[in-house]
Amino acid sequence: MRRERPMRLHDYLNFNARETPADEFACDGRRTVTNADAAAEANQIANAFVSAGIQVGDRVAILSKNSVEYAILYFGASAAGAVPVPLNYRLAPAEWSYIINDAGARMMIASQEFTTLIDTVRSELESVKQYYQIGGESDSGWESYVSWVSSQTTDSCDRRIQDDSDIYQMYTSGTTGHPKGAILQQRAVTSNIIQVVNSGLAFNPGERALIVAPMYHAAACIVSFSAISGGASLYIQEDFNPAEVVRAMDEEGIAVALLVPAMIQACLVGVPDISDRQYPHLRTVVYGASPIAADTLRSAIASFQCDFLQGFGMTETTAVISIMSARDHQVALDNRPELLLSAGRPIVGCEVRIVNEHDEEIPNGEIGEIITCGPQLMSGYWNLPHETASALKGGWMHTGDAGMVDDDGYIYIQDRLKDMIVSGGENVYPAVVEAALFGHPAVADVAVIGVPDDQWGETVKAIVVLRIGEFISEEDLIDFCGGKLGGFERPRSVDFIEALPRNASGKILKRELREPYWSGQDRQIS
Repeated sequence: MRRERPMRLHDYLNFNARETPADEFACDGRRTVTNADAAAEANQIANAFVSAGIQVGDRVAILSKNSVEYAILYFGASAAGAVPVPLNYRLAPAEWSYIINDAGARMMIASQEFTTLIDTVRSELESVKQYYQIGGESDSGWESYVSWVSSQTTDSCDRRIQDDSDIYQMYTSGTTGHPKGAILQQRAVTSNIIQVVNSGLAFNPGERALIVAPMYHAAACIVSFSAISGGASLYIQEDFNPAEVVRAMDEEGIAVALLVPAMIQACLVGVPDISDRQYPHLRTVVYGASPIAADTLRSAIASFQCDFLQGFGMTETTAVISIMSARDHQVALDNRPELLLSAGRPIVGCEVRIVNEHDEEIPNGEIGEIITCGPQLMSGYWNLPHETASALKGGWMHTGDAGMVDDDGYIYIQDRLKDMIVSGGENVYPAVVEAALFGHPAVADVAVIGVPDDQWGETVKAIVVLRIGEFISEEDLIDFCGGKLGGFERPRSVDFIEALPRNASGKILKRELREPYWSGQDRQIS
């Protein structure tokens, strides 16, 4: 009887270390490591987990900005069967405490800049037994991560990790409520790598991928892992700095860069020499989290002189369920501008349907909930059986996104179902209104929300960021929508602000925008 060997994340690094040991694995400005060195360090990390008593399936909380150490940690944890719980460093200590306790993490690994903040909630972290600090002289109560890891053998860890072993547990961004821990297994992640690579985002040996999106986020992980699977290396930046991103894309041999639209816009408006640089190796900019305005895309293509590719997905689907390819972008710019509002078409091995409230598939062009199935789905939410059963009903991930599919199979995200506005009994999808407003040349960014109204229940409000040097009145912007939207869809009011609040993945925090208007109301919108 033939026994199939499971595919695990760390197999990619071990393969590269064997085949191209001297090739670069990653560089972050402080360290440059080869494939051989990275594999040796990953083995040390795995053995360190074993020596510390971390069992297969034990959760390990990680709090750090991007670094070479962070990248290698994912591979070392994979080999040991330890399950990283990556924390968003932009959250407050109380929010870290919630996630760490919810996960029951047995170990805490944090970079030096965060140890003092963790100490403010340390008394609340009942499950954490060991604390390790990355970088600097270890603070009181923290052990040196480097010393702990470097004291271990570089021999392979002898644990037999299966493809149904948990590989990491990422917490949802919480834009609509308390974060939930999405459990991803080895086979989900390795499947999504294969799906992404075979759906338009392949990497070549010797290329570099720019990783500036935070490595606690699903998109940064899947692009990083896909790059390593193809023999490429990672050029890692700790934080997003527009000028440094542009410099790196020009001078550091970057072939593929992962950016969200807000980052692209910041580079375009904040870096004076962006159009004067050559970008000799840059071939693709990958973006996600939100659609990109047509004018922004045209400016970005003219500046970077490369292809653009959009990925759509969510933490619960590992990362990606659909891709809008470079070819799709060119078609959109040539003669189908409406495609720029699309999230592309499903990746290989993934199916997407649009269903009504009874889970019945509805015709193309009609709006319903987007559901998806494929090997990249999470196994469930940590300690939330009812939410898991609801989200994965019938084996399909119910995304909570309202959308439709056109006759060519392109997916259009209309909005989060919870963001839908009900005005006078009519359903208004903010993304439809936002798309119309984005058509005005003075509009740089926009979010549409529902605000309370005694007569209509809710009315439509637009919150707009204008382009630098541009001006338009509230009345004129509302009039601009006249021929593009139905009367019930048109904004009744417009607020102008300097910047929209976004989470680390670039998604607009609409709950934060709604809160001032709904505070004290009998009906609160989450």
